[in-house]
Amino acid sequence: MDAIMQRPTGAFVGASWAALLVGATVYLAGLWNSTMQLNEKGYYFTILMYGLFAAVSLQKSVRDRLEGTRVTGIYYSLCWLSLLLALLLLTVGLWNATLPSSEKGFYAMAYLLSLFGSVAVQKNVRDIALYDKGSTGFAEGSGSLES
Repeated sequence: MDAIMQRPTGAFVGASWAALLVGATVYLAGLWNSTMQLNEKGYYFTILMYGLFAAVSLQKSVRDRLEGTRVTGIYYSLCWLSLLLALLLLTVGLWNATLPSSEKGFYAMAYLLSLFGSVAVQKNVRDIALYDKGSTGFAEGSGSLES
């Protein structure tokens, strides 16, 4: 049975952008206001950028495979490895940081919210582009595609 694909609602698109912007902004504001050394701030900033790129790239690869677009196994594996490595680097960094547990939790949750938001935004951008292109299988209404 074919699933009916629907255009993402404005509420879901807005919530996705809000998750990305709030997560990244709060994470970066925490870094800006922290008493960490500059090299530590750079480490956490780089992990955020790497994680966002890895999450979006993995989402795109998964979606491409679902839609029948060829994605090489090496690239697909590198996407997974990159995302897991970004999460591992954040975990190791926070584990060894001389921060209170509440701050460690703050950074971890803001980071995860940013990753979720980036995946949801990329998915919505792609769904809307397909819908606007007049792709078959889309129906007007609420909800979103799963991928």
